[in-house]
Amino acid sequence: MAVGKEMVKAEVGMEEKEKWLMHYSSFHQILLVGEGDFSFSLCLAQSFSSASNIVATSLNPYDLLIKMYKKAKSNLEGLEKLGAHLFFGVDATKMKLHTDLKMRKFDRIIYNFPHAGFHGKEESRIMINMHRDLVHGFFRNASGMLRGNGEIHVNHKTKAPFSDWNLEELASQNSLALFECVSFKRGDYPGYNNKRGAGSRCDKPFPLGACSTFKFRFSPTGTNIFGNMNGISTHTRLPLTNTVSIDCSRIFVGYCNHAVETLGRSDYNVGYIVLEVLRLGFNRYMAEGPGRTLTGYINLMQELQLLSRSRSAFLRRMLLGSDQ
Repeated sequence: MAVGKEMVKAEVGMEEKEKWLMHYSSFHQILLVGEGDFSFSLCLAQSFSSASNIVATSLNPYDLLIKMYKKAKSNLEGLEKLGAHLFFGVDATKMKLHTDLKMRKFDRIIYNFPHAGFHGKEESRIMINMHRDLVHGFFRNASGMLRGNGEIHVNHKTKAPFSDWNLEELASQNSLALFECVSFKRGDYPGYNNKRGAGSRCDKPFPLGACSTFKFRFSPTGTNIFGNMNGISTHTRLPLTNTVSIDCSRIFVGYCNHAVETLGRSDYNVGYIVLEVLRLGFNRYMAEGPGRTLTGYINLMQELQLLSRSRSAFLRRMLLGSDQ
């Protein structure tokens, strides 16, 4: 019996041992977006000897996927055996609303070589804008799906015209900041095969060339934290000057700090919720009256912030008085 207990302990110890492959741990909750033949997901799963911590998704439905990629079916079967969660027909720009994803948070969200499809020359402004729209939509969704200290990783080519997508700018517009950029080498991920993903050569690889893993984190106090106001102003055609951007950042930090003081929390969720409330407030403010400007909204937020702090101070005095 004693020997049996020792064997159980040994087995549990083996199961709990953390395993790493490059930037990814078997202890991370990992979401993979826009998978091709699912070889990258399988690579991670095999390195961890388990896929219970992996959620892998594809834009394509299952029936189409196994026709596009000759190894997709076997890769998916391998992932299923290792315990992966697999979802198909998942749009990277709408995934936070997906029934099976909207309540989940992740330590790592990975998007390998995002691409909006082959609709012209890569250097054309139309194609660059299509790619930027895709990545912007992905960042907007992924930023709300991170755990505290979670990271978003985008593997991407670093030479023109791909560098013209300006991932850092797109990230800053969605409350994300680039904190590290490291060289990406396919050989570091045994079994991974990059795929074109569209057209008659969808199952063929594309030349990688110079490429990197861009790592982003949620950043409520980043320099361009209110870059999302630019996204809003594309509908209202409001210019966002440097002065306004600084004011926005200052107000956001003020509200975030106030929320932390009130709720006693300083994690990612507080910052994200405050940012969402301010964004929704801006939309409502602009819709309720013609001729309104972003500067007017900033002034209103400053007044509300002062009132909120005064109210909190009054309540604090009342509560302290009642304890004495």
